[in-house]
Amino acid sequence: MSQTLIVVDDLKDWAPFYPSEQVISFETYLDSTQFSETRRTRVINLCNRYRYLADGYYCSLLAEARGHHVIPSVQVLNDLGKRALYELQLGEFADSLESSFAGHAPSDLLLVRSYFGTTPEPAYRDLARRLFELFPCPVLEIELRYRRRWQIVSLRAVSPRGLDDSAQTAFADALDHFSRQIWRVARKRRRYRYDLAMLVDPGESLPPSNRSALKSFIRAGRGLGIDVELITRRDYPRLPEFDALFIRETTAIDHSTYRFARKAEAEGMVVIDDPASILRCTNKVYLADLFRTRRVPAPRTHLLHGDSPGQVKRLEEELGYPLVIKIPDGSFSRGMVKVQDRKELQTSLKELFRKSALLLAQEFFYTDFDWRIGIFNNRPLYACRYYMVKNHWQIYRHGKGRVASGDFATLPTFEVPRDVLRSALAATQPIGDGLYGVDVKERDGRGYVIEVNDNPNIDRGVEDRYLGEELYRLVMMEFLRRMEELKA
Repeated sequence: MSQTLIVVDDLKDWAPFYPSEQVISFETYLDSTQFSETRRTRVINLCNRYRYLADGYYCSLLAEARGHHVIPSVQVLNDLGKRALYELQLGEFADSLESSFAGHAPSDLLLVRSYFGTTPEPAYRDLARRLFELFPCPVLEIELRYRRRWQIVSLRAVSPRGLDDSAQTAFADALDHFSRQIWRVARKRRRYRYDLAMLVDPGESLPPSNRSALKSFIRAGRGLGIDVELITRRDYPRLPEFDALFIRETTAIDHSTYRFARKAEAEGMVVIDDPASILRCTNKVYLADLFRTRRVPAPRTHLLHGDSPGQVKRLEEELGYPLVIKIPDGSFSRGMVKVQDRKELQTSLKELFRKSALLLAQEFFYTDFDWRIGIFNNRPLYACRYYMVKNHWQIYRHGKGRVASGDFATLPTFEVPRDVLRSALAATQPIGDGLYGVDVKERDGRGYVIEVNDNPNIDRGVEDRYLGEELYRLVMMEFLRRMEELKA
C-alpha cells in the first residue's frame, strides 16, 4: 500500500485546507528515519520556493534520493527554471494555442494558473492538461502574449501559499481530484497490500474490456488484497503511486498507452502490457518475420515495399488469388483488404501505401471461425471461437457509423485441438510472458497463427463464458505473484 505525503515549509501554511495527518513540514521530512523504506511513498512538494538550492528544490532532490516519487521532480524544476530549457518542449503548442484562443481578444498579457493540470476556466483546460503532462507540478503559472499570434512567454512553478480564497478553493478541489489518498483520514477504509492502476478510455468505441468486465477485475483484485483503481490518460503523473499497471485501453506505439507502459516499467512496476510486448504485437511486420524465423506455423506472407518492382507478378505466382493485404498496425479487422484480381490488388496497394511504407500480403485462409487463445505467463488462460460476420470474411465488419461482429463460442482450453494450442504457445514464447490473444486458423488438423495481440479482449459474457469470475481472479493472481516477487 502506498502512502502520500504533502510537504510544506510550515504547517501553518496548510491552515486554509482540510486537516490531514499526511501533511508534514520540510523539517520533518528531513528526518529520513521516520519513513518506511518498504512502502511506496509519494511526495507532493508544496514548499514556498522552488529555485535552485532553496527548500523546495532540496525537498524534491531528497525525495528522489530516497526513492520517493515526487511532484514536481528535480528535472521539472530545472526545466522551468530556465526559459531555454522549457521552450525546447513548447514547439508543438503553437497551433493548439491558436485554436484554444480563437475567440479570445488579443491582449498584451494573459495569466493562466493551472492546478494539477486543470483550471476553473473551461477555455484553458486543454492547455493546462497538456502542459501538466510535460511539466507536472502543483501550481503552474502560464504567461501568454499576443504578438501576431498567441505565444507562451513564461512558465513558472509557484507556491499555493499566496493564493486568494477563490484560488485556494480551486487548488484544493484539484488536489482532491488529483490524489484520492489525501482526504481519506476522514473515514476508515480497508487496507490493501498493493495498489493496481487499470488504464481505460471511457470514450473508446471498442475497448478491450467492457464495463462489467472491469468491475469483475476490481472485485477479483480486492478479494486478493489488491486495490484496483480505474485511471485515464490524465492520471499519467499519478502513475508512481501504484505498484502495478494493467492497460485496458487499445494500445499503439504513437499513443499514451505506450508512454504509460514505458513509465511504469521505468518505475519498477509490474505492467501488462509491457513496452516490449506492445512494440512487438502492434506491428505485423515484426510478427511475420518472427513466425518465419521461429518456424511458427502461419499462412504464407510477403513483405511489400512501394518501390519494389515486379512484386504484383510475384504475389500472383506465389500466393495467387484471393489474397489479403494488411497495414502493419491495423486492429479489429481494420486496415485489411481482400483482393480477388490484379485490378483490386493494384488499387488496394496504391491506397494502403499512403498509410504505411511497408505492407503485408498473406495467402487467404477461409474458415468459419478463428480460434482466439488467451495466454498469460506462457500458459493458456481461455479459448474462444470467433465466427465470421454473416456474408463477410472477417470477424468484424466496419460500416458507416457502426461495427458488426460475428458470433462466438467459449470453450475450456482442454477442448481446444492440441495443435492449435501448440501453435499459439510457439507464437507467444519469443515475445514475452505477458497477456496475449493469439488468433489461429485451423485447417486439416493444423493450427496456423494469424497474429498475436497484446491487450486482448476480456469481456463480460464472452471470454469469461466458461470460467466466469475465476478468469478475473486468475489474472489478478498473476499480478499478485509478480508484485510479491518484486517485493521479495
